[in-house]
Amino acid sequence: MTLIAGTAVLGVALTACSTGAAASDPKPGRGTGSAEAPDTRITVNLRGTQAAAGRPVTVTLADGKLRTVKVTAAEGDALTGRISGNGRTWTSDRAAAPGTEYSVEATDTEGGTDGAEFATAEAGKANRLTLAPGKNTTVGIAQPLSIVFDNPVKDKAAVERGLKVTTSNNTEGSWGWLQDYSGKDRIDWRPKEYWKSGTRVTLDADLNGIDSGPAGGWFVRDYATTFTIGRDQVVKVDLDRHRLALRRDGQTIMDVPMSAGTPGGEKASWRGTAVLMAKEGTINMRSETVGLGDAYDKMVDSSMRLTWSGMYAHAAPWNAAYFGVANHSSGCVGMSDADAAELFRKAQVGDPFEISGADAKGTVAEGNGYGAWNVSWSDWQAKSALS
Repeated sequence: MTLIAGTAVLGVALTACSTGAAASDPKPGRGTGSAEAPDTRITVNLRGTQAAAGRPVTVTLADGKLRTVKVTAAEGDALTGRISGNGRTWTSDRAAAPGTEYSVEATDTEGGTDGAEFATAEAGKANRLTLAPGKNTTVGIAQPLSIVFDNPVKDKAAVERGLKVTTSNNTEGSWGWLQDYSGKDRIDWRPKEYWKSGTRVTLDADLNGIDSGPAGGWFVRDYATTFTIGRDQVVKVDLDRHRLALRRDGQTIMDVPMSAGTPGGEKASWRGTAVLMAKEGTINMRSETVGLGDAYDKMVDSSMRLTWSGMYAHAAPWNAAYFGVANHSSGCVGMSDADAAELFRKAQVGDPFEISGADAKGTVAEGNGYGAWNVSWSDWQAKSALS
C-alpha cells in the first residue's frame, strides 16, 4: 500500500491504516509523553485488496478533527461524503463499488495529512439494465421512464433509492415495480397525469456498488438519460364506432375510419390506454408470432407498435370493406394506406392511444408495452418499494 507522508510540522512519516497499526498506538518516532501535537493517523473500515463492496467507506481520525477527506477510485471517480458532528469520522454517501481500487487522503484542522489505499473484490455476477426512452429523445405525453433489468432484483428498495428523477417543472410522479412482458423485473416512473409538453426529464441511476440480490448480482456502473416531452397529442380509438381520431392540444386534426380486432376471441383488440412504443414502418407480420397459427404472413406499411403482444396501428388496404363498419382484423387497428401514412407522420413515440368500446378482449396489462396508465394513481404508488 502507498502511504502518504505527514506534513513537515509533524516531522515524521505518518502510518496508514493498511500497515495494521492501531489508532491508539504511539505515533512512530515519538514517545507517549509527546502529546503536544495531535495524532493525525486515520483508520479506514475497508482495507486490503479484497475488501467487501456494497458498504460505505468510513474514515476515522485518531485525534483532533478532520478538515477534508477525499476517496477516489483509480478511474478518477470520487465518493462524496460527510464529516460527523464531532469531526472525527467521515462516511461516504455511496457504497464502495466492486472491483475498484480506491485511494484515501485526509487532512485535519491542524494541517496534518494521512492516507491509505484499498481495493474491493470483483463482482461474481453483474446486473445490467435497458433504459427507455433513449437519451436526448423527444417523446409523447404518456411515455414513462422504464428500466428493464437483465437479472432478478431482490433488493428492490436499495435499487429504487439509487434512482433519481429530476424534471424542469417539478412533475409529480412515482416509481412502480412490475414484471415486463419478457418476464424480467422492471421499474417504471410515470407522472400522476400526462406530462406537460416541453418538460425536460433527467434520470440519474446511481447504482454502481448496489447488490441486487443473490440471483441478480452487483451493479458495476451508473446510468443516466435525459429526454424532452414533445407535442400534446392523444389518439382516440373507438372500437364501437370504428373510428380513430388524433387530437393535438385539444383540437381534432384527424378523424378517420378504421377496423380493429374481430371481437369474441383472441383476435379482439385490447382496450384501455396503450402507448406508442415504436414507429417501425414497413415490417413483415406473421400470425404465428402472436399465437394465431398461419392466418397471415405479409409486409405491412406504416406500422406503429402499441404492445409487446403484437397489437399495432397500421395500413390495412386488404380490409377496406370494413373501415368504419366493423371490427374484422387479427387484433390491430387498420386504416387505409393514406390515413395510416398520415398518422405515422404525425404521431410521436410516447403518444397515448386511448382505446374504448365493448369489442375488446380485456385491458392492456401494465407490462405489455406501457400499460401503467390503466392502473389508478394510488395503486401505482403502492407498487413502489419505498411506499
